[in-house]
Amino acid sequence: MPLAFGHNVAMDVRDLNRNAWNHWVEQGDRWTVPMDEATIARARRGDWSVLLTNNKPVPREWFPEMTGLDVLCLASGGGQQGPVLAAAGANVTVFDNAPNQLAQDQLVAERESLELKTIEGDMRDLSAFANNSFDLVFNPFSNNFVPNVHPVWQEAFRVLRPGGVLMSGFMNPVVYIFDLDLEEREKVLQIKYKLPFSDLDSRPPEELEALVAKHHVLEFSHSLDDQLGGQMRAGFMLTALYEDRHSLEDFSLSEYTPTLIATRAIKPE
Repeated sequence: MPLAFGHNVAMDVRDLNRNAWNHWVEQGDRWTVPMDEATIARARRGDWSVLLTNNKPVPREWFPEMTGLDVLCLASGGGQQGPVLAAAGANVTVFDNAPNQLAQDQLVAERESLELKTIEGDMRDLSAFANNSFDLVFNPFSNNFVPNVHPVWQEAFRVLRPGGVLMSGFMNPVVYIFDLDLEEREKVLQIKYKLPFSDLDSRPPEELEALVAKHHVLEFSHSLDDQLGGQMRAGFMLTALYEDRHSLEDFSLSEYTPTLIATRAIKPE
């Protein structure tokens, strides 16, 4: 698909990011590798954990009793969190923008005889689901791939039942002020961008075009006001939070500051 790049050109971010993630499945990116048989067997025995961010498992006390729980794994394809929660006893629907990512969940479900549904779609539009459909929305690190996070919170609130739980992981926005495009071995951290950062608007057109050619997933920073305040404005009550870091081999910035945040919120009864 021929593309024109520039600040005033409307680009189909969803389409570009779908293509990028489909590519990274083919390349075996870490977040596209499905869970193995041993992990699923442990989950069936009650020994399980899942990630909202890169390294720190979500505390088990954040979760309600999983047996029979209706769970929406939001923007969570890749054969990882969804199959584990299904093996732990939940009724899981995995919703993701990239069909290749959903195919990884289907692979694990068929291999392990798990009851798991997959639906392709945009995390900002959950019209495939009725109001009050789920007990838990599990949204691992992904909302930096959409320009506006508010519809994500609003839709999550709508599809949750009263008393339902939203768990989400996202980038510490300070990460986006740095130039993180150099090879890690050559990296000297330097401030480059003003916030809010947008791959569409913060980069010159030729740089953006080169990144798209390399299957770069387009990213957008969201302020803490949008991430935390946005959840509360959607109607949620925040109940817990923790910070995490990328691995140093991925982000040298992790040596200096947490780069990731995870939150737990509830929809009031």
